[in-house]
Amino acid sequence: MIERYSTEKMQALWSTKARYQRWLDVEIAIVWGWVEAGVVPTEAAQVIEEKARVDVDRIRQIEETARHDVAAFVQSIEEAVGPEAGKWVHFGITSSDVLDTALALQLVEALEIIDEQALVPLLQILRKRAFEYRDVLSMGRTHGIHAEPTSLGLLFAGWYEELSRHRTRLQNARRAIAVGQVSGPVGSYASVPPQVEEEAMRRLGLEVADFSTQIISRDRHASLVCDLAILGSTIEKIATEIRHRARTEVAEFAEAFFEGQKGSSAMPHKKNPVLSENLTGLARLLRSYTIPALENVALWHERDISHSSVERVILPDATAIADFALRRLRGVLENLVVDEEALRDNLATSGGRHHSQFVLLKLIKAGYSREDAYALVQRAAFEAEGGDESFLEIARQSCDVNLEEGADPLRQVDRIFARIFNGDDDR
Repeated sequence: MIERYSTEKMQALWSTKARYQRWLDVEIAIVWGWVEAGVVPTEAAQVIEEKARVDVDRIRQIEETARHDVAAFVQSIEEAVGPEAGKWVHFGITSSDVLDTALALQLVEALEIIDEQALVPLLQILRKRAFEYRDVLSMGRTHGIHAEPTSLGLLFAGWYEELSRHRTRLQNARRAIAVGQVSGPVGSYASVPPQVEEEAMRRLGLEVADFSTQIISRDRHASLVCDLAILGSTIEKIATEIRHRARTEVAEFAEAFFEGQKGSSAMPHKKNPVLSENLTGLARLLRSYTIPALENVALWHERDISHSSVERVILPDATAIADFALRRLRGVLENLVVDEEALRDNLATSGGRHHSQFVLLKLIKAGYSREDAYALVQRAAFEAEGGDESFLEIARQSCDVNLEEGADPLRQVDRIFARIFNGDDDR
């Protein structure tokens, strides 16, 4: 995990100490499961819960000899609680019972951080921007070329709607990943009864995996990583739009430029969209994690550990980067500079050619065939390009149809907003 692209909360969540603490939480929950099953004395469980502590240095010291991190962890806990209680730690279970269940706890918490502290605040600022610019005209572009005017507010509203779908996906992913297991070697429950698993999961707030082969199937994790990658693509989509509109030739948007900030080490005049460019790069990283996540699904027989080294990198990184990118995007949008004069100037540069479909439809309604109407409108549009007369003036000279009344590009905006925002109106 790179400190530059992760928040303190995510760094703490995925730290070595936090990982061991989740392992301990799982071990203690399993011990209480054994108490419910009538195997472990209550007094022993109480001693374990009171005395067990994570000692990262001691675990590392033991691991140098044991060459097995879970075995080293279990030995360190046994040392802390004493041999009489310690013999019940890790009783009847296998490493993956602890690892996969603890990983589920971390992923659930990571997704909660992303949702509550990154995604929801971003949706709030997009909603605010959508209503703020609902009645502001912006030239719509297809293939990068002027098309027809639209509401600038619709741009933000569309992003809000798309990110709302991402929120639903991640909520579903959270439910899918919030499962644990205590099924023992090869998942057969030969050494641990299902009732221990059920009690442990109840205490941990997780669902019991209906089936596990000593590990929880990695399709769950792959699906989560793919959801985060798709989220990254939407982040890049928004960042790319901001970058395009920030170009000198367009100048409709600009990232905020703060006192003392420097845009270039060589050219003092520069104000670059560096945050949006950074978001584009982070989206590439998020997408890159999908291939190893998908390849982790196919393991040998009941389990191997080829997935383990991969997940130690991609799961902390993917959740941390998604969290960071959403927060950075929120900052960009919250401080985004919108130049309404540039929006009007760019609208005017079309010379009215953006009315071409309006004129086409008028002519068809007046009795022209579609082919004749299209040819007339196209000639007028091409003649107006770079000329002194506007498109509408030329079109009027070429036909006997009243073209005084123009189409209102904002007339259906309220209806679209009602769909996206469930009828809420901030005006």
